Amino acid sequence: MKRSAGILPYKIEDGKLLVYLGHFGGPFWHRKKRSWGVIKGEVEENEEDLEAAKREFAEETGKMIKGEFVDLGELKTSNKILHIFALQKDLDTNIRSNKVRMEYKGKVLEFPEIDRVQWFDIDAAKEVIVSSQLPILQRLQRSVGLER
Repeated sequence: MKRSAGILPYKIEDGKLLVYLGHFGGPFWHRKKRSWGVIKGEVEENEEDLEAAKREFAEETGKMIKGEFVDLGELKTSNKILHIFALQKDLDTNIRSNKVRMEYKGKVLEFPEIDRVQWFDIDAAKEVIVSSQLPILQRLQRSVGLER
């Protein structure tokens, strides 16, 4: 089974937990409500999960990220295993994402893998994140002691 790893930046403002999510680029996600997620990507052979997560974050946002990461563990989706790390960090929302090429409805398209990022309070994030990643938000809440 394929493995992906990602980083979920978070911050706490006025006692509220905020998370930094990426919006998936391309026509498939354009009109979907649940089109946001943890910035992540595939782990290459012989690559450590955290190193893959940092590399993917840099590729999809243009930002190198470092600090004390919290391991939120693994999550199985329909076609892969996700390993997510959290990091308390205040980041701006200006990104420069790598491009993806794919065929869609008979045309070859090129678009950013992540077309924008945004800070969401935890409740709003639960409404827009892809359903398979919901448990990650719950784990983060437990980890920082802001679970309801």
